[in-house]
Amino acid sequence: MMIDKGKVIYMAYRAVSYSLSPFIYIHLQWRRFRGLEHPIRWRERLGHPSINRPPGPFLWFHAVSLGEGLAAIPVIRRCIQQKPNLTILMTTTTTSAFEVIKDRLPNDVLYQYAPLDTPSAMDDFLDYWNPVAVMLMESELWPNLVFGATKKGITMALLNARMSSKSFHRWSTPIVFPLISSMLSKFSLIAPLSNVEAIRYQLLQAPPFIINFAGDLKYAVNNVDISMQDNTCLEDLQLRLGNRPVWMASSIHKGEDEVVVGVHRALMQVYPNVITIIVPRHPQLGQQMALELRKDGFNVVLRSCKEKILPSTNFYIVDTLGSFTYVFVHLGFNLLLSLKFRAHCLDFPIWGELRSLYRIIPVAVIGGSFLPGLAGHNVSEAAAAGCAVLTGRYVGHFSRMILEMQQINPLSVMQVSGQTDLLKKLLELFSNANTLETHRMAAKQAFHALSNGVVSNIWNLLNIHVIQKALPPEIK
Repeated sequence: MMIDKGKVIYMAYRAVSYSLSPFIYIHLQWRRFRGLEHPIRWRERLGHPSINRPPGPFLWFHAVSLGEGLAAIPVIRRCIQQKPNLTILMTTTTTSAFEVIKDRLPNDVLYQYAPLDTPSAMDDFLDYWNPVAVMLMESELWPNLVFGATKKGITMALLNARMSSKSFHRWSTPIVFPLISSMLSKFSLIAPLSNVEAIRYQLLQAPPFIINFAGDLKYAVNNVDISMQDNTCLEDLQLRLGNRPVWMASSIHKGEDEVVVGVHRALMQVYPNVITIIVPRHPQLGQQMALELRKDGFNVVLRSCKEKILPSTNFYIVDTLGSFTYVFVHLGFNLLLSLKFRAHCLDFPIWGELRSLYRIIPVAVIGGSFLPGLAGHNVSEAAAAGCAVLTGRYVGHFSRMILEMQQINPLSVMQVSGQTDLLKKLLELFSNANTLETHRMAAKQAFHALSNGVVSNIWNLLNIHVIQKALPPEIK
């Protein structure tokens, strides 16, 4: 009798995750007090629902964070169009994703925080919601989720399936390989981001017949509704920018701010009225930058405090991509009070995304790509809006997206090696309106060429491999 090593390793994982549950609960509370979990809805992370389950079959879409969650929305909309009799549940993990996606989802979609991958949380979640199918985004391969869904007969799909070389090597180790092989065998569909990912999944013993390429869903997220309030903010911002030279550094990580400030100083020698918009990856970094820049004599405007851009403004820092929870600890036994309010100033709308800003900025530099150890960010959003797109060399799995766009039009994405090269490219764009327009059009053209048909491809695969298999005959 052959021993199923994957099942044995999973049982060990389940036992360990069960024994660690009390410590995970404590960690969850710590995250809650630090503002990393929702102050009220955190119980959903333990599998406790906050809304009633309507009757009928459910489809469950799950993503970790904002990017993956937004990529799922076009598919969710197509599911609603094609199967209006189904109820859809969406879950995400991060608070930043929750704050944005809750306002982007179609009205009838239910939205919860995802449960932790502990036996009790996942079992409670699956028992309550009892979906007929689950669509996981990118790389959400959690053992209790996968094996728990399999035990309940839930059909599974992995969409926009990502497998970095680092993850591949980790999953390929002798101890973990049987587990991942067993997990992948439970899926009915894996839609990888590229042929490279497809090969990696096959090497990890995913059944070849379930692997089907359909394109990258991140190309399909450009059509996002903008509220009237956001549109008014955009128009006001555009008016205040006027005809000044302007560029935006988005998703900037700590350390990259030095590159941005260095380039701005050099640009001022040629264009004294240049304005640099900075969107830090984490809003706290933006507030730290503002303090340092003001010490250096720069005029800095923080978006979170509704400050207006003036002719003397040098930097406009968009620090409104999330909300924070500040915890006040009163000395004594077990007295913890948490109050939720937004960064610095109250009652300012959270943007939670860059797409709206890209629409009014001619040049976008995508961060997370200028320092070793970083892995880039999505360039397609800026390209879809018609920005001239620049990025650094450290782009991780986004290298495939950049290569695809450059193959369609070499001018669509400019990769630079560092601060000096970035400065050179920006000077070229600012000094020649035709060059700037050529790069903007190239980026938009490449994006549209790659985005056509992605949602239809994914829907067709889902319908054939997952939904038809999961639904009872009377409602297919």
